[in-house]
Amino acid sequence: MIDKNNEGAIIDIKNLTRIFRKHHESSEDIFSKIKSFLIKKGGYDELKVLDNISFELKKGEMLGILGRNGSGKTTLLKIIGKILKPTSGDVKINGKVSSLLSLGSGFHPDLSIKQNVILYGIILGKTKEEMARKLPEVIKFAELDDFADSKFKDFSTGMKMRLALSTALCVDPDILLVDEIIAVGDYAFQKKSTDEFLKVKNSGKSIIFVSHNLDQVKQFCDKVILLEKGKIRKIGKPDEVIKEYISLMSKTK
Repeated sequence: MIDKNNEGAIIDIKNLTRIFRKHHESSEDIFSKIKSFLIKKGGYDELKVLDNISFELKKGEMLGILGRNGSGKTTLLKIIGKILKPTSGDVKINGKVSSLLSLGSGFHPDLSIKQNVILYGIILGKTKEEMARKLPEVIKFAELDDFADSKFKDFSTGMKMRLALSTALCVDPDILLVDEIIAVGDYAFQKKSTDEFLKVKNSGKSIIFVSHNLDQVKQFCDKVILLEKGKIRKIGKPDEVIKEYISLMSKTK
């Protein structure tokens, strides 16, 4: 449940930090490594990928996230999607989340389209019968009518992405997480995908959209966050944040 003092927020994130441990390569013998582990001395560096960030997302809003590679964008989506746990801070979500984060994520390579779509839906709380009824529309939207019984591992990159997008949309999520995968297929499919995203947004659902495509961020998003070294450098209207992002990137070239 969300905080009663913040009833308008479907996602409410406060003081979120995520630290990864990077282990050292060492030529020490096994006994030295065990000793180091037992006394909790050395052996790794800490990498703070997200550093005490806070923001909220209201129902029906589309939030864009910008930042250079390694700024923490994908890690943030994985925490919201419950793929990763935060090191500290609060992540409150009021709704069902569907994630479209990477090629092949959530799909089994040796299963067919039909089997994968049904399994994906069950994981997100749908029944087998519900997903079976949705199969025709998923396959049609993905333009994979002739491949319904083919294995996922045999698909091209474009086919995999079209299936992932179609499946993520069909489960009727309250919150959709999207990471860099809009530009798949030909112009007609991209336009269909764009129209579908706008339809999802206009239906009152919330979307978090990570992209380097500034035109799409400006077109789709209500507000944008700029991440830099795990911190929120700026949050605001798309035009303002995009301007800051361009300025930041021009200074680092």
